[in-house]
Amino acid sequence: MKINIGRAAKAAALFIILVALDLFTKSLAVNALGDGKRIPLIPGVLEFYYIQNRGAAFGMFQSGTFILSLISLAALIVLILIYLKVPDGKKYLPLRLVLIFIAAGAAGNLYDRITLKYVRDFIYFSLIDFPVFNVADIYVTCSVFVLAFLIFFYYKEEDLQFISKSTTEV
Repeated sequence: MKINIGRAAKAAALFIILVALDLFTKSLAVNALGDGKRIPLIPGVLEFYYIQNRGAAFGMFQSGTFILSLISLAALIVLILIYLKVPDGKKYLPLRLVLIFIAAGAAGNLYDRITLKYVRDFIYFSLIDFPVFNVADIYVTCSVFVLAFLIFFYYKEEDLQFISKSTTEV
């Protein structure tokens, strides 16, 4: 597999910026909301409210930090391997960006799980009582929707054949 060093460096830089932004917003949330304070952005609809999430979305897998960390790490490895196989060219830029955002979201929450044993969540849609989430969750959720759109409406089946092909260049 031939790696485009310039493309990999740009991807790594974007990845680091996205993870840093996620961790920075979590730190701000802890400092501003750590004492149980709620800050309404749109009263009755959207607010900042800090919680320590010891599971996954919707309260699943409470105290499952180890298994969730393993899943996140495995996902991160798979995302990197797929990213490295994506061909060069403007046509594949959306796919490369989506993979970087998903990886950054996984890494941001993985960092929390490894260092704190919980994930710092702080954005709450009170109107629909949606689970509290964070910036990393936004990266993953929005990117998965974009990825689905790309797969169903932008790329043709043959455009994605690179994923299943083994690349052994000598």
